[in-house]
This record gives sequence, C-alpha cells and structure tokens, in this order.
Amino acid sequence: MKRMHILFGLVAGMFLMLNCAKAQDEGDRLTGVWEPSNGRARVKVDKIGNKYYGRIVWLKEANDPETGEPRTDVNNPDPALRDAPLRGYRMLKDFEYTGKNTWEKGTIYDPINGSTYNCVIKMTDENTLDIRGYIGVEAFGRTDVWKRLKIPSRK
Repeated sequence: MKRMHILFGLVAGMFLMLNCAKAQDEGDRLTGVWEPSNGRARVKVDKIGNKYYGRIVWLKEANDPETGEPRTDVNNPDPALRDAPLRGYRMLKDFEYTGKNTWEKGTIYDPINGSTYNCVIKMTDENTLDIRGYIGVEAFGRTDVWKRLKIPSRK
C-alpha cells in the first residue's frame, strides 16, 4: 500500500511538472520582434528568468533631426534618465504568462509622453498582440495592436 502512495505521488509530480513546462513553453511564444501600429519602433521581447521584457531595437527616426545624435528619452520624468538612448531602452517590464494567451502583471513605458502604465498583453494569433496600457482599472485604458516581424535567417 505504501508503494502505491509513493508511485501515485511520483506520477502526480511528473504530471504537474509537464503541465508547468507546457505553460512556460506557451508563454515563450511572446518572444520575438514586434512592431507597434504606428511603425515608429520595433521591440524585441525576451524571457529573463520567468518574466518577459521588451526593449526597443529599432527606431524609424533613430537620430534627432536637430543634433544628428541618437534619440534620447527626453520625456522621462526622471531628469537623470533624459540622456538615455531610446534604442536599447526596456519599455516592457515584468510580464508573467498567466495562461490563455495572456501576459499580465507588467508595465509599459511610453517614451512619447514619459509615462509608465500597467499593461496586459493578449495574443490574438501567433503574429498579433493586443497591448493594453492602463492606469488603475483595465477598462479605462488604450489598446494598441502589435505585429510580429519575420526576421530573415542568415545563411
């Protein structure tokens, strides 16, 4: 009888581990390079630990037209960060995959107005994200549609 309990425990543990691994694999579908609807930037999403982060890897207008220097985060509310280059800036932070094609508990930074919002990401298909930023209640937010970019492989 004791062996039966041990065997049952092992089988149940393996089942839970497989389900957790499957959920993590599903969450990893968020990784890749995405373009917001305005086409002004491209954001690469990576997994670090168990969370997902996105950084700006391309800008349509990479340099400031007046100075010719790389664009910086001039609207950042922290004056010490206003000289930080936008390219490479981590604008998506701390997202966790919660199942059903949804990543939550993260924030999104908008360099146009220097504001950070709570955010929910929903994948509507393999190549489309609904990114909803909000303050307080999700119902009072704004959604943007991002498209996955196909990066050609190098040969």
